[in-house]
Amino acid sequence: MGLNLVQAWTHAKRALEDAGLAGPVIDARLLVEAAADATRTDIVTDPYRPLSPEQEATLSDYLARRMRREPVSHILGRKGFWKIMLNVNRDVLTPRPDTETVVDVVLKQTPEHKAFSILDLGVGSGAILLAILAERPAARGLGVDVSEEALAVARDNAAHLGLAGRVALLRGDWTEGLADANFDVVVSNPPYIASDVLETLEPEVRDWEPRLALEGGADGLDAYRRLAPEILRVLKPGGIFAVEIGYDQKDAVEALFREAGAADVRTIRDLADRDRVVAGAKNPLETGA
Repeated sequence: MGLNLVQAWTHAKRALEDAGLAGPVIDARLLVEAAADATRTDIVTDPYRPLSPEQEATLSDYLARRMRREPVSHILGRKGFWKIMLNVNRDVLTPRPDTETVVDVVLKQTPEHKAFSILDLGVGSGAILLAILAERPAARGLGVDVSEEALAVARDNAAHLGLAGRVALLRGDWTEGLADANFDVVVSNPPYIASDVLETLEPEVRDWEPRLALEGGADGLDAYRRLAPEILRVLKPGGIFAVEIGYDQKDAVEALFREAGAADVRTIRDLADRDRVVAGAKNPLETGA
């Protein structure tokens, strides 16, 4: 083809548009940058830089994979989240901007230099836990996941971000085996999609993301039924929690946490103005007899 950077971007954009894919402009730019080892600035300041034959071949491969509805994050093996870059693959849920709401809620309630312990249940790629630890230098964290493959991704990400010394990663079934009243903060982005809705999802999610991280049972609430009392059990008195929810699950999840004895239960909306995070606290211990 003999393309330069700007031609490659135009070609990639058109190819993705013709395939009927959403967001072709950004996807095309990301794939060209990766294939040509270029930055966004390079495309603007050096638009006529030619791609080598190898780079063109790589771009063709990337475009073919994207047209098969493979997510860009899987093609590139990475995804930006909050202020960090994460390695991702088919073994973990690709972190989404919606989930940054969980990080935001926790950071607003934890002073920057305060030492505290945080538990991430269903840690996946490590997105939530590592984004918080990166901003809170005195905090330490534990990430639990039932998937050994997901934990391998999280370990890799912790090492790349220089956070391995402040995080432990453990294979486990939610809170099983964890002691009572041990954590200041608990976060989770559990599977919350109802089983019959899964098949209606975009192919990028339905065919490429791990089912384990998506499917929440018949009504999507299975994980919360188990997590609400368990999160309250492992939280220290006065500790806080924040869990991601589906846009239509606010009332049901709030009720489960209230039944479990949580205080200050509330729902926070994401940037798209949809209900996204249920947060609350464990009551401080009563004093006196």
